[in-house]
Amino acid sequence: MTLQLADPRALRDAFGAFATGVTVVTAQDADGKPIGFTANSFTSVSLDPPLLLVCLAKTSRNYTTMTSAKHFAVNVLSESQKDVSNTFARPVEDRFALVDWQTGAAGCPILANVAAWFECALEKLVEAGDHVILMGRIEAFENSGLNGLGYARGGYFTPILASKAVSAAAEGNIELAAVLEHHGEVLLIGDEILSLPSCDGKEGSPADILRDYLEELTGLSVTIGFLYSVYEGKSDGKQHIVYRAFASEGEPRNGRFLKPDTLAKAHFKTSSTADIVARFAVESQLGNFGVYFGDETVGTVRSVPAKAAQP
Repeated sequence: MTLQLADPRALRDAFGAFATGVTVVTAQDADGKPIGFTANSFTSVSLDPPLLLVCLAKTSRNYTTMTSAKHFAVNVLSESQKDVSNTFARPVEDRFALVDWQTGAAGCPILANVAAWFECALEKLVEAGDHVILMGRIEAFENSGLNGLGYARGGYFTPILASKAVSAAAEGNIELAAVLEHHGEVLLIGDEILSLPSCDGKEGSPADILRDYLEELTGLSVTIGFLYSVYEGKSDGKQHIVYRAFASEGEPRNGRFLKPDTLAKAHFKTSSTADIVARFAVESQLGNFGVYFGDETVGTVRSVPAKAAQP
């Protein structure tokens, strides 16, 4: 695609295709008060000397403090810390009152139960357009061994959890389906009786199989996102794997994109479909998405908040 200078959102969405971890960057201000913010723009740089970098938007309210601090810490969140990510991504009065933390050797806040943390001396500031790059020389670090929290395309994911779910489902008769989104609307098939687009699973990657099916069905380019629901269908004996997916611009060859919050009185092919669409409508409004595990009537939703992680 040609670079769309007039559409920074399109560029930001393209950047978002690159899956990252999630961190909380912390420091102390001149008065010794802890500050911190959620960021996914973290990269390891060098082993010798030990360097890392974090990108900070110049519009961030933490800009002056962070670029003035002599030390900062990068806390790599573990897969159970989506709530911590939310706390440091929102305008909370006292973020540190809501989490467990301690002070590192250089005075930076170190959060509890993170996958890893690094406390750094500020090595260099590099101007980079509307951001500044903070390069840090690592003075102390710890690796807890916990799995990290993942982030891509505006949503969080837990890779280990998703992998286990797909592996378990792969042992049965599989049906793949998608909550295929486009500008907040969801693709539904049928006129009076609505269903999600779905196909039978077969040997190969479920995501690839589903993507090929959706592109053939709609004539649109499709990107498969993360798991949305994994459940056993007691009535049909199938294992159902439902992904979030995203369609390109254009009208679909089959089906219609409909606003999920207008479908309360619609008729769906199955109660499971109705539940998925209703849950998606609520989660879209709240900005918090989850992954459902269970069967068609009983299960649990593990929260996966979708607030963008930005410095």
